[in-house]
Amino acid sequence: MYIKAGDHEFDKWNDRGFNLRVNGMPSRIIPVSSVEELAVALQETVDKKQRLAIRCGGHCLENFVGDPAVESVIDISMMKGMSMDDTLNAVEIMAGNTLGEVHQKLLAEWDLFLPAGEHPEIGMGGHIPGGAFGFFCRQYGLAADYLYAVEVIWVNKNGRVEKTIATREPADSNRELWWAHTGGGAGNFGIVTRYWFKDLPTAPEMVETAEIDWLWKDISETGFHQLTGNFGDWCNRNAGPGDMGNSLFATLHLWNKTLGKIQLKAVLTQQERADEVLRDMTRALEQGDRIPYTLKRKKIPWLDFALQPFPDIFEGPKSAFKVKDAFLLQPFSTEQIATAYQYLANRDDTPGGFIGLATYGGKVNMVAPGETASAQRNAILGTACTAGWQDPAEEAKYMDWVRHCYRDLYKGTGGAPVPGKNTGGCIIAHPDNDLADPAWNESGIPWYVFYYQDNYPRLQAAKAKWDPLNIFQHALSVEPA
Repeated sequence: MYIKAGDHEFDKWNDRGFNLRVNGMPSRIIPVSSVEELAVALQETVDKKQRLAIRCGGHCLENFVGDPAVESVIDISMMKGMSMDDTLNAVEIMAGNTLGEVHQKLLAEWDLFLPAGEHPEIGMGGHIPGGAFGFFCRQYGLAADYLYAVEVIWVNKNGRVEKTIATREPADSNRELWWAHTGGGAGNFGIVTRYWFKDLPTAPEMVETAEIDWLWKDISETGFHQLTGNFGDWCNRNAGPGDMGNSLFATLHLWNKTLGKIQLKAVLTQQERADEVLRDMTRALEQGDRIPYTLKRKKIPWLDFALQPFPDIFEGPKSAFKVKDAFLLQPFSTEQIATAYQYLANRDDTPGGFIGLATYGGKVNMVAPGETASAQRNAILGTACTAGWQDPAEEAKYMDWVRHCYRDLYKGTGGAPVPGKNTGGCIIAHPDNDLADPAWNESGIPWYVFYYQDNYPRLQAAKAKWDPLNIFQHALSVEPA
């Protein structure tokens, strides 16, 4: 079954993208609910020599799916189901499940959880190959670190569809296909139909959230430097494996001044240490001149939080937006904080533009960069410049804001966070097409170095073997060796 442009259901199926900035108009959309249906749809699309894209949750931040060049979209969101595979001694999860569905089933059936993601509507199909960081990554690592096996539908050099299961076992001749899906990005090697995970942690009974608000009216430029610097310093002291602060994941939301406040949203993932860890962070944030703030704490059953985390951040009408992220190996410098202040305090025409700084590291950094395809294993912070807007007429203004803000933050390295002493590149789960554009990436460093660093040649070899015809491609897809 497929839905073609003009059918009464077409708009419903074509409007599943999360980001209104990226819209495509494929000639057909093919919803599938089984591996067999998927194989047939893929073979037919290949035979027709149509440009294709695979969609699961629809949360891609760029036009990997919503691209005018895409002619056929295969939608795997109905490929659902979870079970315990006694043969592999692993939890089997179909790729069409959302994170929320996975959290519910893991808790109800096995009292387990997967330390993945933040939003419950994210699709497993594209999330796991991006590495899959989330609220619990500092305490438990990336979700991809628990990946034992993948089942992949791919296209051989003769244009025929095949199915392969690849595991992390050293003796598995297909092991590189498994490895490529631990951070190599979706839409590169084939279509994952199911995942198997091993050694998942026991689900927590409760989590605690902490929300701190500072009012912009109480924050001078000096105070902004102090607050942002204090947060970065705390992250620097608490990013190592085993550090006390690993059980806290927090994002400092540096909102535009016109919105009236700056916020910190935190999740405390280890109840017995919550008071101690939060006290340590708040004391660090208070260093220097006193900036008044309000603190709210709330204990929530784990599943309730997983299905509705921070509603004021994650819920609301769909919008258009652009995200440009980076990993930091050192806190923002004084010059970078001054740049952030300039774009947030002195631009009242772009209230939808903000900068986020999120804790990182912890157990993520216990894994060697080449052990999985997720190369960023030494960062202390993740950060992003984000712009969102509702009115299409404002797109140019907001795109200008986010691009120039990002470029100025990293002007010392050509306008991009070149992997090195202070910055550590980017994560493919948050793609940014600008990194492939020399107008915005003046570093001379190719886009793939930001995402994959030394792992890229190995991913190219996997691409050459498992997608020899380059069927699976997008704006930032792995290039064949």
